[in-house]
Amino acid sequence: MKNGPVRIGIIGSRFQADCHAASIAMIEDAMVVDAVASPTAGNAKALAERYKIPRVYTDYRELIADREIDAVTITSPNALHCEMTLAAAKAGKHVICEKPLCVTLEEADRMIEACRANGVLLLYAEELFFTPKYVKAKQMADLGAFGKVHLVKQSEKHFGPHSEWFWDTKRSGGGALLDLGCHGIAFAYWFLGRPKMLTVYSHLGTYVHGDKTQADDEAVTVVEFEGKAFSIIENSWARRGGMDDRIEIYGEGGLTIANLHMGNALPTYSEYGVGYAAEKAPTTTGWTYPVFEELWNYGFPQEMRHFARAIRGIESPQATGEDGKVVLEAIYAAYASAGLGHKVNLPYVPTRKLPVDEWLDRRN
Repeated sequence: MKNGPVRIGIIGSRFQADCHAASIAMIEDAMVVDAVASPTAGNAKALAERYKIPRVYTDYRELIADREIDAVTITSPNALHCEMTLAAAKAGKHVICEKPLCVTLEEADRMIEACRANGVLLLYAEELFFTPKYVKAKQMADLGAFGKVHLVKQSEKHFGPHSEWFWDTKRSGGGALLDLGCHGIAFAYWFLGRPKMLTVYSHLGTYVHGDKTQADDEAVTVVEFEGKAFSIIENSWARRGGMDDRIEIYGEGGLTIANLHMGNALPTYSEYGVGYAAEKAPTTTGWTYPVFEELWNYGFPQEMRHFARAIRGIESPQATGEDGKVVLEAIYAAYASAGLGHKVNLPYVPTRKLPVDEWLDRRN
């Protein structure tokens, strides 16, 4: 069992790395950031200065070789998740991997096996398992408040990603469905108690950002589960006005609806758009809805505290590499469904290398 705070190295230096660093700073009794690695030295240095991180590397392999590091968090482009996980596992480091787990099912298998073989944890960073409003909804459902739940809806929408690499399908593996739909699919799977997924149906389109990407910027996906339940997942990279994230849960005896931001936001109007930030909003002029205690409302500090306790052997991991693989397989099937124009059965064996190619190859 690991005693004392888990010493973390962050691979990456942009938006998600900042979320991890800020969240870990909120739980210093459980986890501390000892190093950051990024080929963009200026961004890494700025992140280190912002959170008083003592060591900066420009090569993630140097961070992994650092003997002071117990675990790494991977916030790099999706196509790099596998190689970084394999290197970290070989060095005996636990791995916290941002979603999606990787970009192919073969990579997922290699990551899971490498961590198992080297006796380290592969922790899948799905913060919706820790989002306070959403956790409360599941607690009520598990206690029988809604009777048998038959429908789980989850939507996440904004005007596009923070980093340019997301637009490049070779680095990202997909568009809004892969980037955001992995949250909704994982959430429904978790909320319903991880039942077997039976079928997937999806409609995709590139409606707004065709000048930047071939990938989808709008997606609606329906997943059917064993036990007469289904989910509707809505995702958008084309929604103006900042982030919108919500759930709806329906059972034969009741329902609950949660909007992640409303009730935690300050309706704000500004002619100048300075002095504050509204996540995923391209501008802060006019009306916006900045969220107070934003990271806590998303569940990031709670997630990191749980991961620290899992690494220390105090708790069983709630989100693992196996969960990430289940979600990725459903996403492959969803892209294939959009390309074929009909429902696709699970399990699904990919016919293309990247998830988005299952749609693009058939569409073209």
